[in-house]
Amino acid sequence: MSEKPEKLRFLKEELSERKSAHQFRKLNAAEPDLTSCSILKSGKKLINFCSNDYLGLASHPEVIKRSAEFLTKYGAGATASRLVSGNFTIHENLEQKITETFGYESALLFNTGFQANATVLATVANRNSLIIADKKVHNSLLQGAVLSRADFKRFPHNDMQSLESMLRSGRGKSYNRIWIITETLFSMDGDRNDLDQLIHLSNKYEALLYSDDAHAIGVFGDRGLGFNYGKNGIDISVGTFGKSFGSFGAFIGCSAEMKDYLINFCAGFIYSTALPPAVIGALDAATELIPTMENERKQLHQNIEKVLISLKEFGFDTGASNSQIIPVITGSEERTISLEKWLEDQGIWASAIRPPTVEKGASRIRITLTDKHSPDDIDRLIQAFREWNP
Repeated sequence: MSEKPEKLRFLKEELSERKSAHQFRKLNAAEPDLTSCSILKSGKKLINFCSNDYLGLASHPEVIKRSAEFLTKYGAGATASRLVSGNFTIHENLEQKITETFGYESALLFNTGFQANATVLATVANRNSLIIADKKVHNSLLQGAVLSRADFKRFPHNDMQSLESMLRSGRGKSYNRIWIITETLFSMDGDRNDLDQLIHLSNKYEALLYSDDAHAIGVFGDRGLGFNYGKNGIDISVGTFGKSFGSFGAFIGCSAEMKDYLINFCAGFIYSTALPPAVIGALDAATELIPTMENERKQLHQNIEKVLISLKEFGFDTGASNSQIIPVITGSEERTISLEKWLEDQGIWASAIRPPTVEKGASRIRITLTDKHSPDDIDRLIQAFREWNP
């Protein structure tokens, strides 16, 4: 076989840099056990502490049953984008159910949370706009800001004083609109924003507010409907179906006029084949179940409290987390990888998160807790951290 051409040399060079920096990533195949929180990885059974299925709905009998029913009745795929022939009644019915459940004026389905954030933000801002985002928002929002070609500024994490300074400065310029971009529950740190203050500032400076509620829905808020629920002043509310809903996809909660605007101008919606019927069936059931799952939320919050208290007692840095997302911040990439391996040896799967996903010097094990973790699962996790001796 001939040598690889010079034009592909960058592949080897940049992958080598990742490896030398202990930042190289690879896929790990696993098989889920639907009866527990375990997965089978390389023939070994591990307790899964990195799933976002916070309420266990991915394996809920009613979710699976309705998914199968929709699959049988409507087929394997929507076969086209929704503006062509892929707009089935089940898509519109689900949007109406989401609207009624979450109290939006309108809702619009998207195929993934990443797609929604990257393409919606790029649609509602342009080269004459200003986007001001919390420094720790998800990469999908950063991509959307870049695609929009707007002026893009980032304020220090949860620093409302810095945000107000940027808003004050931006209002004095000739922007056609200013967007504030935030997450209610941050995906890598597990901490929360000050949503009431963000709404106040957006009103004070006539800015628009884009609030991603992906990780809070199902876990927090009245009936598990998230931190955005019941709040006036949020122009775009984002929810994802890949976390507490246990399935796949995303939705935007907004005004009827904003929905019409996105249908007409958002490339991510216009040019994507609609979500398949089996997914819509699963989401239809999950939307009904989430508000009823108070016992499951109670169990999850008990798990959160026990793990946070224990890790802090052992001297681990869990940042400002007060949620089901618990970072164990170790600092260096090598130390984080070592801890990941130790946990796997103890029968626990919890992923190492390293730059560029997080900032340099903030590598961590990211633990996610669910209501399906049994007391024995939680005890095994705590014991493994107690016994780690780097």
